[in-house]
Amino acid sequence: MNYAQAIVLGVVQGLTEFLPISSSAHLRIVAALAGWGDPGAAFTAVTQIGTETAVVLYFRHDIVRIARAWLASLPPRRWPDDPDARLGWLVLLGSVPIVVLGLALEHPIDSAFRDLRLIALAMIGFALLLGWADRRSPDDRDLVDLTVRDGLIYGLAQAMALIPGVSRSGGTITAGRLLGYSREAATRFAFLLAIPAVLGSGVYKLKDIGGPDTGTAWGPTVLATVIAFAVGYAVIAWLMRYLKTGSYLPFVVYRVALGVLVLVLVTSGAISPESGYVAP
Repeated sequence: MNYAQAIVLGVVQGLTEFLPISSSAHLRIVAALAGWGDPGAAFTAVTQIGTETAVVLYFRHDIVRIARAWLASLPPRRWPDDPDARLGWLVLLGSVPIVVLGLALEHPIDSAFRDLRLIALAMIGFALLLGWADRRSPDDRDLVDLTVRDGLIYGLAQAMALIPGVSRSGGTITAGRLLGYSREAATRFAFLLAIPAVLGSGVYKLKDIGGPDTGTAWGPTVLATVIAFAVGYAVIAWLMRYLKTGSYLPFVVYRVALGVLVLVLVTSGAISPESGYVAP
């Protein structure tokens, strides 16, 4: 990977991480269409450190408040009355499924899950699920209503994003909408829930950057991560304003269209499902 490719992929990561359209799928698809090959799971995970840092900065006041309330609830003798303390515990609880499954499925995450056919089908299938959930669900629940059951369901939905194309934010937002949470509340908790998992995954995958067999050097990876942070922060600010009045329908339509396009290109032989661009 060279620096020009890193700039493009950093922008793609920043633009797509927080929208319910799957940043990992977009990194894979854009690289394939450009003929660059697969940037790899390690590059994806490390650049997400940049976008997740943007989340920490944007929600810093919420995070500090939740952290203080959570610390005040230690040692845990009973389920806390403070909603911020409960939110802190539920973020930790909801992070367990993706940690367990991420470690158990590390090999297929790095290989089989990155097949463009699987990614395209996940883009389409989970887009339709998000659209259905957004249309049928009420908007009458806020984060103060979160329960242990809800936290676990959110966590299981987030773990589905180990398959590129599902979308970490899209999966958790879909779960939140099915549980009756408002668009803004579902999105806010999706962002908070992702912080431990994404930062943990990125730090864990640092060991795979710069090695002789990785194909990804430190310089381009760092550049892409910095760019992803800057672009991602702007996208968060826009999305939180948009959701006050807008729906997820545009993202659903876009995901289905992109998934269909990828399937057509793979079926026609224009791109290889495993490696990427093959046609002249």
